[in-house]
Amino acid sequence: MTDFSDGAEATTGTKRQTRADLLARRRALGVAERAAAAAAVGGVLVDLVRRLRPRRITAYVPVGSEPGGDLPELLRAALPPGAELLLPVLRDDLDLDWAGYTGPEGLVAAGRGMREPAGPRSGRAAVAGAELVVVPALAVDRRGIRLGRGGGSYDRALARVPAGAWTVALLHDGELLDRLPAEAHDRPVRAVVTPTGGLRELTTP
Repeated sequence: MTDFSDGAEATTGTKRQTRADLLARRRALGVAERAAAAAAVGGVLVDLVRRLRPRRITAYVPVGSEPGGDLPELLRAALPPGAELLLPVLRDDLDLDWAGYTGPEGLVAAGRGMREPAGPRSGRAAVAGAELVVVPALAVDRRGIRLGRGGGSYDRALARVPAGAWTVALLHDGELLDRLPAEAHDRPVRAVVTPTGGLRELTTP
């Protein structure tokens, strides 16, 4: 009988090293580079929201060197009247619940350096009703395979998103790669946004 455990461990090890390399590269970015990336990525997203006119979107509060800047405020200002912006709330089991964004004053400190809404929870399935799902990533490959920080939270959330929705990862330049190591639970995204490349749709498996 074939034993696949060595291959799984090799994939996990490769992911771990790739993750460490990408995080080190992000930490090396200067303040001006981060600000320019945030402005460029934010502008592309605003244009996409105005074109799609979604009734519900999900996004997140960027932390550290993640591109996006003041992402929730940018997106809320671009939404049509009556539309809803949900942000993630990390559960104890590392799955994601969701709550409405009401402004920066409604955010509270949470685990892993995150900030999340303090308001009523909408449930894990709320992401299934979003027409645009904006997700963080350390890198994405040309198949749409996404490398996150290793908790699996967004893979679980993306598994609930209908096929027709826009799932978009925000990256710095140089983080759209030819191929990433992938496992069975990895969920592809439909598109990426980079500062110089803008919005790019990908071929997903």
